[in-house]
Amino acid sequence: MLILGLSCYYHDSAIAVVEDGRIEFAAQEERFSRIKNDSAFPAYALKAYLTRTRRVLSDFDAIVFYETPAKKRRRQLWSLCAAAPFGYRAFRRYLSDIADWEFNIQDRLIEDLALFASRDDIRTRLKFVDHHDSHAASAFFPSPFDEALIVTIDGVGEWETTTISRGGPDGIKRLDSVAFPHSLGLMYSAFTSYLGFKINNGEYKMMGLAPFGEPKFRDQILGTLVDLTDDGFFRLNMKYFGYLKEDRMFNDRFIDLFGQKPKKPEAEFAPFHMDIACSVQSALETAVEHVFRSAVSKHGLDTVCYAGGVALNCVANGKLLDKGIVRRLWIQPAAGDAGGALGAALLGSLAEGDRRPETRSVDAMGSARLGPDYSRTAIKRTVKSFELKAIELTENDLMRKLAKLIAQGAIVGWFQGRAEFGPRALGGRSILADPRSNSMQSKLNRLIKQRESFRPFAPIVLREEAKNWFKNGFDSPYMLLVEEMREDRRIVEHEYSVKTNSAISRVQRPRSSVPAITHVDYSARIQTVSEESDPRLYGLLKAFHELTEIPMLINTSFNVNEEPIVCSPTDAIRCFLATGLDCLVIDRFVIERSAQSAEVLGKYRRGEPSPKAEEPHALSGDIYSLN
Repeated sequence: MLILGLSCYYHDSAIAVVEDGRIEFAAQEERFSRIKNDSAFPAYALKAYLTRTRRVLSDFDAIVFYETPAKKRRRQLWSLCAAAPFGYRAFRRYLSDIADWEFNIQDRLIEDLALFASRDDIRTRLKFVDHHDSHAASAFFPSPFDEALIVTIDGVGEWETTTISRGGPDGIKRLDSVAFPHSLGLMYSAFTSYLGFKINNGEYKMMGLAPFGEPKFRDQILGTLVDLTDDGFFRLNMKYFGYLKEDRMFNDRFIDLFGQKPKKPEAEFAPFHMDIACSVQSALETAVEHVFRSAVSKHGLDTVCYAGGVALNCVANGKLLDKGIVRRLWIQPAAGDAGGALGAALLGSLAEGDRRPETRSVDAMGSARLGPDYSRTAIKRTVKSFELKAIELTENDLMRKLAKLIAQGAIVGWFQGRAEFGPRALGGRSILADPRSNSMQSKLNRLIKQRESFRPFAPIVLREEAKNWFKNGFDSPYMLLVEEMREDRRIVEHEYSVKTNSAISRVQRPRSSVPAITHVDYSARIQTVSEESDPRLYGLLKAFHELTEIPMLINTSFNVNEEPIVCSPTDAIRCFLATGLDCLVIDRFVIERSAQSAEVLGKYRRGEPSPKAEEPHALSGDIYSLN
């Protein structure tokens, strides 16, 4: 059976393909369209898959959408009634949406899919599953567990914002849930907006800002805004939130509670903003722990699978394990809406009679390398089209050369194999650098990533060495857990114990022998790598370890601020030429900036058009394979 899963029209649109129970392909539309968090129908991603596999849409036995539109429409209508008589603006917006057929999702899907097949053919195959069922399926079915609790927490699906389910040999059974408008995801997003960040994009920025502050407002949040209830769940005090009655997430009562107006996006971060970020992060952690403790106690199972947007809060995730609230935890690496496409495809596959995916090593996600892979022929052609000088090295020579370059301070763009599915660069489309440099964090933020100076960087570490550097040494292949640095690896601040108002001055103070990946609270969002999961990246880490005695590198996503992670060789070369990257490695081809002519570098610096290569709407030939 061949099943297509779809998520779109809200944010992080994606497709996923499951064949005979095996996860074959999954990719977000943004990687092809080059629009961050693209919400459009994933036409480019679908066309890319169909072109490479020489399949047509009618080959699919089912096309499964990750939500049930009729249920979602009823919730939206209920929201308007609940807001009356104060919801006129929301009602007017709803009428406008009807005019744009925003809520007629089934017709909209058929219209968009009609680019690939006849409408009658699509109608016979198109199916719908509930939003949180998609999340739950994406968490349990690829996991390494035969039986587990499943927790999903996000903003809102059709009605639910949080669900507890049980997964086992007979599938998934829903046990309990929390309904809209009570939502930890929306509560966190309200503070994201209050601090001047974009909703559905800036939540992880607020998480990174939190360690600079103190939880001064935590009790106000948990005492006034959020009530942790005796049944193991929570309720929001809707008197302080605006998403039912207004055009914003919070209202004037919310502003009065904290005593300052919302931060403008361009304004500097003051201690107040850092304290707000710290407080809401602490409140969220407490609420998530409350939900997990109750679920584990009530249902007698401490093996848990987890998905939904809140599952991307890696600080909260790490504490669930650190505090022993759960014994085993598996988090879907594409925990947000993109992962809903995968869950929908897996549910469709099981409905058609297929078995759940067989696990590869620790799970069935294939290290989340489920996107496109570009052929060596295509790579050579693309490099040549940019008039770049490249050398091709053997495996051993490549590792030795790169380890030496990075140890000397080079920042390397690393493009290998299939693209990752989900928001994290996990070694397929990464930027790598030396974690020992005290100036590297600032340099990467300023010259390469072009983003806020306070943002931390994550380490990618040999799995067998994690326990020698971090408190628990958890296996974290998907960069979804934050760990504390071991005390014997820390540099105590002493004279720096008094905090300043400047985030950048504080973040630049060394706190360990790998300061570029040690955040101000001695934490790091770790990714562990084994030889089995990624032989080439493991080889590079081993070579760097042998050279420097440090078993880790900085790993950050291969992109600049407000752009998606690179997908194709053309994307990688454009990013290399437009930034301060010293070296680009695509497969075994090494392109050093110092080896390029001033004429070639100057041409693309001046903004001249790059050669036409594998544009998303014109994918053909041997650009990538799925092998």
